[in-house]
Amino acid sequence: MKTLRFVGSSLDDLRDFPAEARRQAGFDLYAIQRGSEPSDWKPMPAIGAGVREIRLHVLGEWRVIYVAKFAEAVYVLHAFQKKTQQTRREDIELAQRRYRQIQG
Repeated sequence: MKTLRFVGSSLDDLRDFPAEARRQAGFDLYAIQRGSEPSDWKPMPAIGAGVREIRLHVLGEWRVIYVAKFAEAVYVLHAFQKKTQQTRREDIELAQRRYRQIQG
């Protein structure tokens, strides 16, 4: 099972989710660690190769952006509440910066 690594403030951001959204995110991240798919996701190629977004529909819309393509760990790049149809540019840019950071 891969370890889970949180980049930047992503762990604190995830902890700010409502309890039910946090619980669902935990189940999905555990599945990813074990090599399975989360319950609802989509690829995020604009952020980087292999980057995906977990979509949570609990008490609003919540997103967890992660990358699992590296052998050593699953990296959580960003966690946030989605308030509009399109993902905000600031959220995409933050995830891109964190993706570049883990690539060294």
